[in-house]
This record gives sequence, C-alpha cells and structure tokens, in this order.
Amino acid sequence: MSAPVTRQVSGCAGWVLSPSGSDTERGQPLAAAVAELPVLDASGRRVTFGALFRERRAVVVFVRHFLCYVCKEYVEDLAKIPKSFLREADVTLIVIGQSSYHHIEPFCKLTGYSHEIYVDPEREIYKRLGMKRGEEISSSGQSPHIKSNLLSGSLQSLWRAVTGPLFDFQGDPAQQGGTLILGPGNSIHFVHRDRNRLDHKPINSVLQLVGVQPVNFMSRPTVIHV
Repeated sequence: MSAPVTRQVSGCAGWVLSPSGSDTERGQPLAAAVAELPVLDASGRRVTFGALFRERRAVVVFVRHFLCYVCKEYVEDLAKIPKSFLREADVTLIVIGQSSYHHIEPFCKLTGYSHEIYVDPEREIYKRLGMKRGEEISSSGQSPHIKSNLLSGSLQSLWRAVTGPLFDFQGDPAQQGGTLILGPGNSIHFVHRDRNRLDHKPINSVLQLVGVQPVNFMSRPTVIHV
C-alpha cells in the first residue's frame, strides 16, 4: 500500500488559496465548478479537470508557458520520474500549460516528457486556483532543476520562438504556475503557488508527500532539441 500524503490541507473557509503564495494547507475540497472546467489534450480533445484525479491522487504541475526556459528544464526533470515509481504509489503526474494544444507535442519532444499533459488556453483554471501573474521579487534560492542562467535561458527561449511554426510565447509570459496534490475526487492535499519563475517546488519534496521514491536528477536524459 502506498504511503499516505504526509502534508494535508487545513484551515480557512473555502477552497480558495491564501494570498501569501506559500505552501498552503487546506481541508476544503476543490469546488465542483472548478473541477468541471475543461482542459485540452494534445489532439485538442476536451477533458474535465476533475476527471484527471477522480480515481487516484495526482501531482498537478501548472507551468508558466512552454517557451519559458525554466519550465522547460523543470519539465525535463519531471520526465526523469520513472512511471514504475508512480505506479507503485498509485499516483498520476500531470503537467498543465496555458498555450494552444498544438504546442503540446513539440514541447514533449523537446523535454522528453511522456507523462500526462494538458493545456488550459483561457487560463481559467489558473485564475480560479489563484495562480499569480507577474514576478514577485523574493529569494527563491538555487533550484536543483534549472541549469541555464537568465541570459542563456532567455536566448534559448527567443530562438525557439523565432524558429517555431508560430511566433508566439506559447502562453501568457506574465503567468506564474504552481503545484498541487489532488484526489481521489475533489480533495485538495497540498498547494504551492509560484511567486516567480524560479519559485517552483523541488520535485523530490513533492514526491515525498505522495510516497513516491526520490529520483536522482544529476544525470540528464538524452533530449533531441528541435
């Protein structure tokens, strides 16, 4: 039997997140109206958000936008999580972006990510979950998942933008992401809203909360950059 979530959500009335943006505990369920909002898969098929974690716990990672070099390198490390580790803990890993669904397949090829991924093009779920827009200046520390510096990472993002089939940011560049642990059903177990692009939750700390084995992120996978 998989280990239980060790950090439960507690506290204030309603499911809306606190304005602090810090790791938050909640005891209230996800609102049904939010669970019924749609996301799109790589083929453009609509799926209700709540259906993604109806049957089992899920780690749901909302990323800024698909051209963001920080998101790219973070998802490259999410791609290293063996599916066998997730199966043993009966946990689903889900990434949600906010671009057109046409960008999903190229992003997965770029990062090597093969777990579940969807988009929320209207950012309606981002808004209802209280994800931030804009950069909050704060000390986020050194991320173990980001290898590029601001200059080299930004140049890579610009190059992908100008060489892609459509010159766009593949999402709102001011939008921040976050990480939640949800399910089964509309249970909220853990919430972290990113205050800026480097404020994502370290992956192994999230995996520990859902009883998934830690992953060695030192060796990078072979990724074909297109």
